[in-house]
Amino acid sequence: MFEEENAQWGLVHALVLDGKGGARSIARTELDDLQLQAHESLWLHWDRSHPQTQTWLRKSSGLSEFSCDLLLEENTRPRLLQLSDSELLLFLRGVNLNPGAEPEDMVSVRIFGSAQRVISLRLRPLRATEELLVQLSEGKGPKTTSELILYMAQYLTNKVQDLVSDLSEVVDEEEEKLDADERYAPEHGAVLQIRRRAAALKRFLAPQRDIFGQLTRIKLPWFVEDDGDYWNELNNSLTRYLEELELTRERVGLVLEAEDRRLSVRMNRTMYRFGIITGIFLPMSFLTGLLGINVGGIPFSASPYGFLIACLMMVSVALGQWWLFRRLRWV
Repeated sequence: MFEEENAQWGLVHALVLDGKGGARSIARTELDDLQLQAHESLWLHWDRSHPQTQTWLRKSSGLSEFSCDLLLEENTRPRLLQLSDSELLLFLRGVNLNPGAEPEDMVSVRIFGSAQRVISLRLRPLRATEELLVQLSEGKGPKTTSELILYMAQYLTNKVQDLVSDLSEVVDEEEEKLDADERYAPEHGAVLQIRRRAAALKRFLAPQRDIFGQLTRIKLPWFVEDDGDYWNELNNSLTRYLEELELTRERVGLVLEAEDRRLSVRMNRTMYRFGIITGIFLPMSFLTGLLGINVGGIPFSASPYGFLIACLMMVSVALGQWWLFRRLRWV
């Protein structure tokens, strides 16, 4: 019921974390008078495109104009910015798993974090937040705001792993088909699409890896003690995915090179055979042309065996050429 009411205001989710792994939903109208207990924290997840979101953010959120401008900026990239009063802005990206969308067409989430409040904004639905809501409903979710941000980054990173694995499996299949069948020709459009996807993902995710590295070194008062270790693990995981993406690009290049080599060898072999056939029939064409001249004095023209003798001569020439080509190791 709260979600339907909140949607009219652009508020996708409004949750109060109980500090034990669970959360309760609240209505948009409760925000103004909400009093949090010491162990509680607030998570507001907004639709950035909704006009009411922009109005609330600038007039009622308590954030500075600078922070609001960054959160509502049209185009941005993964970044981390520390603010005064131990607050931060964090912009993250994840693969687009919405129906009909290309995975490399990234989705972004913009996060404001403080000791007891997290404000996140998205333009398109995020699977990461849906999984996070499931964890909270089961009482197994984050207990603090720092854990909430960490969970969100972790779910975004896990989706990258699935896509990287899928791309790698497609390249594996192409390599196996090339090894098993010499006549197999991969579809260049599909293979190049894999390469473009890997390049796009690497371009967008490389800055996010650097952000995870920065978060391992940041020590804000409201961060849980072992948060740095988890951010370091996310940094290592994303580094591994980026290495796999680069390897996928190289393997696609090798697949295309192998196909080009096969086509080149096949073409050379075909041209070589045509050259041999041409070399064999060229003298015979000369003889038939010479014997076909409509003048007197052609050898064996008066003999009943003339045609047979001419055929035997051409066969002899062909056999002689074949023997010569074999001796020269041309065939």
